[in-house]
Amino acid sequence: MARSLWKGAISFGLVHIPVEMHSAVRTNSLDLTMLDKRDFSPIGFKRYNKSNNKEVVWDDIVKGYEYSAGEYVVLSDEDLRRANVEATQTIDILAFVDAEQVPLLYYDQPYYLAPGKGGDKVYALLRETLRSAGKIGIANVVIRVKQHLCALVCVGDVIVMNTLRYDDEIRSTDDLKIPTSTAKNAAISDKELKMAMALVEGMSEEWKPEQYHDTYREDILALIEKKVAANQTKTITMPDKDSKPASSSNVIDLVSLLQQSLGGKKPAAKRGAASDDDEEDDKPAPKRKSSAKAANDEGDPDAAPPAKRKPAAKAAPAAKSKAAPAKAAPRRKTA
Repeated sequence: MARSLWKGAISFGLVHIPVEMHSAVRTNSLDLTMLDKRDFSPIGFKRYNKSNNKEVVWDDIVKGYEYSAGEYVVLSDEDLRRANVEATQTIDILAFVDAEQVPLLYYDQPYYLAPGKGGDKVYALLRETLRSAGKIGIANVVIRVKQHLCALVCVGDVIVMNTLRYDDEIRSTDDLKIPTSTAKNAAISDKELKMAMALVEGMSEEWKPEQYHDTYREDILALIEKKVAANQTKTITMPDKDSKPASSSNVIDLVSLLQQSLGGKKPAAKRGAASDDDEEDDKPAPKRKSSAKAANDEGDPDAAPPAKRKPAAKAAPAAKSKAAPAKAAPRRKTA
């Protein structure tokens, strides 16, 4: 594993556990370089002195805090460490809480904690204690120049330190137009909920993270290979002038969409069972000649209500049979 990002100790009570912090994630983003479109040369950025416009090398750069306009206090790395030595070297556990009490919204960045020299036993003790108690540790830690609230979580045999967002960093939802459970414009019928639950059940499976990957990134890389093979590396693709945005409608036939989703996701045997339930629960449905009923007639061949309405059932196939020969006849003549 790469060099540790931070070394210190986990502290709770009188217990100190020497640990090393390592990054737990990596970003597989596309590394795109900015180019000058006139000659496709890379664009560079320079660190320069704003007083004389001359370039400044890294060795001549220090950090400073602007305490008034144009006036700075210079702070070296040693100054930042001495401000609170204990805080910069300790993951100080403040409390232990149930994991489900911390909403996912608060979780920020994960880090692996590995035991430092001589810390194997106390590391294992904390890990097994967290596992047995079903708790996570809430702690403070300083990384670089910022103090973070964090959660110590037992994940397998590893203690993961996940930085948390502070409560005042979470934006309020008061300004968002979120429908309440009692809002009339968002009322959910028993049928809709039942069908949605059936769809969720049909799509439920074990969590297998390895089966998910960045397909968009793969598509971009495939496009890059295609442009290289076609010798179009300097071709700038412009949007089509006649392209039109997809039309949208404010009217959503939720029942029809759920039925179509169930038809595409669930096995035939399960779809038949779901149709039987719909027949029993929705007998008044034939009275409403809506698009939802039409979608059910066409999209669910196992649905029972259309069989009871014999005239309607015959009318639909007749219309289809008339339309088919009308299109097929010219093709036979041209052949």
